[in-house]
Amino acid sequence: MSLHPLDSSAALEPELLCIFGTGDLGRSLGQRLLQSGYRVVYGSRRPNSCGPLPQGAQVMTHQEAAQSANLIFICVHREHYEFLGTLAPHLDRKVLVDLSNNLKKNLYPEANAAYLQRLVPKAAVVKGLNTLSAWALQNGLLAGKQVYLCGNDEEAKHAVAEMATKLGLTVLDRGSLSAAREIEDFPLRLFPEWRLPLCIAVDLTAFFFFYLLIRDVIYAYVENGDEISFRIMVSLANKVNTFPIRVSNRVSHHAVSLLPARLYCCLPPALQRDQLIFACSRRFPDWLDRWMLCRKQMGLVALGFAFLHAIYTFIIPIRYAVRHKLISRVLKNQTTPFHFDNTEAWGTDSFYALGILGFFLYVLLGLTSLPSVGGSLSWREFSFIQSKLGYLTLFICTAHGYIYGWDKFLSRATYKWYTPPAFMLCLIVPSVVLVLKFIIIIPCVDRTLMRIRQGWERTPPRRETDDVKFTNL
Repeated sequence: MSLHPLDSSAALEPELLCIFGTGDLGRSLGQRLLQSGYRVVYGSRRPNSCGPLPQGAQVMTHQEAAQSANLIFICVHREHYEFLGTLAPHLDRKVLVDLSNNLKKNLYPEANAAYLQRLVPKAAVVKGLNTLSAWALQNGLLAGKQVYLCGNDEEAKHAVAEMATKLGLTVLDRGSLSAAREIEDFPLRLFPEWRLPLCIAVDLTAFFFFYLLIRDVIYAYVENGDEISFRIMVSLANKVNTFPIRVSNRVSHHAVSLLPARLYCCLPPALQRDQLIFACSRRFPDWLDRWMLCRKQMGLVALGFAFLHAIYTFIIPIRYAVRHKLISRVLKNQTTPFHFDNTEAWGTDSFYALGILGFFLYVLLGLTSLPSVGGSLSWREFSFIQSKLGYLTLFICTAHGYIYGWDKFLSRATYKWYTPPAFMLCLIVPSVVLVLKFIIIIPCVDRTLMRIRQGWERTPPRRETDDVKFTNL
C-alpha cells in the first residue's frame, strides 16, 4: 500500500476514459463523466474539426485516444464499426463498452456487441448503458435509473459497473455477452406492460360505444323519429366511460386482482392445469400470471377514465340541450306547481354522494401506486390501503350504480329493443366479484388453508427445500 501526503498537488490523478464518437450521445456522456470527476478524451476521425465538445475534454485520433485509456465507450452506429477492426492491435486487453442500439428488432443476424467482439477478439466487450438517452445525460436525470450490463469478462463488467455507480446509476448484471441482443431490444419496447390493459380498455370502449349508439341514438330515430345524434359527443361518451372504469376497477387493486388466484386454488386438483402441492405452493398458469401482473396498469387506465367521467358529469348542466330542457320545463309548469319528490331527492343526493366518495377513494388507491408514496409505507399499511380500502371502493362504486337504476330494473321502457340498459351491464362484473368474495371465496380459502395446516402437521420433519415452499405459501 502506498501512502500519499495530504497535499492537493500530490493527489491521485483522475482516471482517464475514452469515448469514440462526438455526436449527441458522446458529448452528453463526456459532460456527465467530467462532472463526476473523470478525465475524458475523445477519439475522432477529424480531431481538428469535430465540433464543440464539453469543456475540459481532449480530442485525439482514434489510435492515440485508444492508447491513452483502458476503458473506451463506443458511441457510434454499428454500420461504422469497420474502423475498429483496423485498430484491433491498439485495443488489446481494453474494455470496450458498446452503447449502440438498432432501429428495429432482428435488424442484423447477430447482436451489435457480438459483432464488435468478433472484430476485436482480444478486447473485453461489455454491452450496457444503451438505455440512457442524451437528454437524460444532459439534464442529470440518472439518480436511481436502472441500467443493464452483460459481458464475458467479469473484471471488465466490474469496472464498468463501478463507473456507472459513480454516475448514480443502478446496475443489473444480465450475465454473459449472449444476453446482448435482449439488452439491445430494451429501448425498442413500446409499453409492454400496458398492452393488455390498453387492449381491454379499447375493446370495451368500442363495444359499448356502438352498443349505446344503437340503443339510444338509432332507437330514438327509428321508433320515435327523434334526431338526437348530438348526444354522441357528451352524453354517450360519458356513459361509455363508465364501462372501462367499473370493469378495470374490479381487477386493479390488490385484493380483487387475487380473486382469480384464490378461485384457482379452490378448484379440485383434477381441474387445475398444474398439479399443485398443498394447493398453491407452485406458480400459477401463464394467463393468471399476466392477469395479476397488469393490475397496476389496469387501475391507472380506469383512474384516467374516472377523471373523464367526472369532467363530463360536471359540464352536463352547462350544455345547451340541458339548459333548453330546463327552461322548457319551467315555462310549461308556470301555472302548474312542480311536485317535489322526497324519495327522488334522497336517491339523487345519495347517488352523487357515493360517486364523489368512490372517486376520492379511487384517487387514493392510485396515489399509493406511485413509487414515492408506496415506498414510504410499510407492507401492512400498503396491504390495508390496497385490500381493505379497495373492497370499500368496490362496494361504494357498485352501490353508486345500483342507486342510479333502483327504480328502472322492472320498468319495461328501460329495455329498448329488448336490450338491457347501460348501467345493468356495468353492474354485472362488480356484482359477481362481490358475491365470489363474500360468499364463495373466503370460506373456500379458509377450508383450503385449514387442510394445508392439517396436512403439514402430519408430514415428517421438513427439509430445507420444504421450508422454502412453506415460506412461499
